Amino acid sequence: MHALDLTVLLVYFAGVIAIGAAFARRQGGATDYFLGHRDLPWWAVMFSIVATETSAITVISIPGLGARADLTFLQLPLGYMVGRIGVAAWLLPGYFRGEQETAYARLESRFGPFTRRVASGVFLVVRSLADSVRVYATAIPLAVFLGWSIPLSVAVLGVITLIYAWAGGLKAVVWLDVLQLGVYLLGGVAVLITAVNLAGGGSAAFAAASAAHKLRVFDWQWSWSVTYTFWGGLIGGALLSAASHGTDHLIVQRLLATKGLGDARRALVVSGLFVFVQFALFLGIGVALWAAHADDPAIASDRLFPLFVVNHLPAGLSGLVIAGVLSASMGTHSSALNSLASAVTHDFYAPITGRRDERHLLAVGRWFTVIWAVLLAFLSLTFRSGQPVVELALSIASITYGGLLGIYILSGVQRIRGGDAIAAIVVTTAIMLDVVVFKPGRFAHLAFPWYVPMGTGIALIVGWVSSLLRPDGQTVGPSDGQAI
Repeated sequence: MHALDLTVLLVYFAGVIAIGAAFARRQGGATDYFLGHRDLPWWAVMFSIVATETSAITVISIPGLGARADLTFLQLPLGYMVGRIGVAAWLLPGYFRGEQETAYARLESRFGPFTRRVASGVFLVVRSLADSVRVYATAIPLAVFLGWSIPLSVAVLGVITLIYAWAGGLKAVVWLDVLQLGVYLLGGVAVLITAVNLAGGGSAAFAAASAAHKLRVFDWQWSWSVTYTFWGGLIGGALLSAASHGTDHLIVQRLLATKGLGDARRALVVSGLFVFVQFALFLGIGVALWAAHADDPAIASDRLFPLFVVNHLPAGLSGLVIAGVLSASMGTHSSALNSLASAVTHDFYAPITGRRDERHLLAVGRWFTVIWAVLLAFLSLTFRSGQPVVELALSIASITYGGLLGIYILSGVQRIRGGDAIAAIVVTTAIMLDVVVFKPGRFAHLAFPWYVPMGTGIALIVGWVSSLLRPDGQTVGPSDGQAI
C-alpha cells in the first residue's frame, strides 16, 4: 500500500475514534446508550438503517454479482420496499405504545416474559452468526489491501469498532453510520468512473453490457430454484424486509430512537428507496468491471472489487475507497454490538436481576458490548464458503426471520397463547435450520429468497395447530397480555 493511502486510513480511523469518545461524555444511562435519548432525527436514522443493513457485503459482494451475472438482484430490493411499507403501516405503531427498550418487549405484553426471552434469545443466536459473516467479509478486502492475515484483519477492525461503539453508544453509532455511508458511496462512485473510463467510456460500456444481456433486471418466470426472479424478489424480499425491519432488534432499535411514530415511518420507508439506488450503484460497478475486462474468472467474485481498487486507482483515492469499504463494515459491526448488548441487558439481565438503575445498566451494557465483540470476532474465523457472502448472510438470518415474523402475525389471532407462539418459533427454527444448512431432498435447490416465506408459513401453521390441540380450548385471557 502506498504511504498516502495508509495516511488516509490512519486519519480516518483516528477521526472515528475521536467522534466516539466525544459522545462518551453524553451518556447519562442505559436509555441514552441504547436508544440515543429517543431524539435522533429521522434522516440520520434512515441513513443509519441503510448503512447497517448493507455493510461491507454490499461493497464487495454485490459488484461481484453484477460482474458475473446481470441486474436481476434488483428484484429483491423491490420487494424490500413493499415489506417496509407493510411494517410502517401495521407493525410500527405497536412499538410506540409505552416505553419499549427492545423489539421483543411488545411480545411480553401479549404472551408473557418467557416468550419475550425466547424471541430475544433466537435473535441473539442468529444475529451473532449473521454478523460474524459480515466481519469475515470485511477481512477479505483488508487482507487484499494490506496483505494482512484474516485473523489480524478481524482483530484490528474489531478493536477500532469496539472503541467507539463502547464509548459513544447508539448516538455515536448512528452519526458515524451517516459519515461512513457517505465515505463508501463516494468510494463506489470513484470506482465506477474509473472502470467506465477503462472500458472506453459510458457508451462503449453500456453497448457491450447490453449486447451481453447484462443489463437485464426482470426475470418473470416462477421458479423455486432460480435465485433472482420477479416473484421470488417481490414475495421473498417483502417478507424478508418485514421480518428484518419489523422484528429484528438491529433495525427496530434505530426506529425506537426516533422522536415518534411519524419519524420512524419516514426513516423506514425512505431507507427502502435509498437501498434500491445503492444496490443499483454497486451492481453497475460490477457491470463496469466486467466491461473493463477486470473480471478474472480465476478470482472469487468477492475479491474483484478490492483487487480493482488496489490495481487501478491512484494513491490517495484508493486509500479513500479502502476507508469506505472498512466504514461499511464498521457501521454494521458497531450496530450489531450495540443491539446485541441491548437485548441481553434489557431482555435478560434487567428482568432476571431486578436491577433497573439507568447508570448500572449502562455499565452492564458496556461490558456486554465487549463480550459480543470478542465472540463475533471468534465466530467470524469459523466461516469458509464459496457462496457469495451477501447470499450467505441473508440465508443465515432467514433461519429465524420467518418464525419471528410468524409469531408477530399470530399475536393478532385471539386464540393464540404464549405456548403456541413458542411452539411456532421453536419448530420453525429447527426446520429452517435443516433446510438452510443441510438442504435435504427437495429443498436442496430452494433459492434463498423463499426461505422467509417458507418459515413464516410454517410458523403460522404450527401456531394455529398448537392452539387447536390445546386441551382446554381457551382463547387468550388477561394473564396472557393484550393484542399488539
